Amino acid sequence: MRHILLTILLSHFVIAITYSQTTFEMKEQAAQSYKTADAELNGVYQQILKEYSDDTIFIEALRTSQRNWIKFRDTELKMKYPERGPGWYGSLHPTCISYYLAELTNERTEGLKIWLIGTEEGDVCSGTIKIK
Repeated sequence: MRHILLTILLSHFVIAITYSQTTFEMKEQAAQSYKTADAELNGVYQQILKEYSDDTIFIEALRTSQRNWIKFRDTELKMKYPERGPGWYGSLHPTCISYYLAELTNERTEGLKIWLIGTEEGDVCSGTIKIK
């Protein structure tokens, strides 16, 4: 999965170069990529809240997990791009940040979707995941 996302990310850069986009246009495209990923994550999260609304213990655990994931996402970003002086990462730094945030967000979304898709009956390790 990670290789697929990396391929998609690299293809975005190649497409951007091919069409000779300005730095501003590349930043906007990357920001839109993250915005789209974030909207999908929020949609999946809201669906899970709705479908599992009767399980208050699970809902509280989900909320805690999501808050912790946000902290994880933010610290992953700081690890990849620690604070440096102005211009350290170049003019495309905001573009890179947006694409990395989109990648992390897409991974989280895929991880949460199992609660909507469900698992096969007989999966003794399914925990709170619904049975299909």
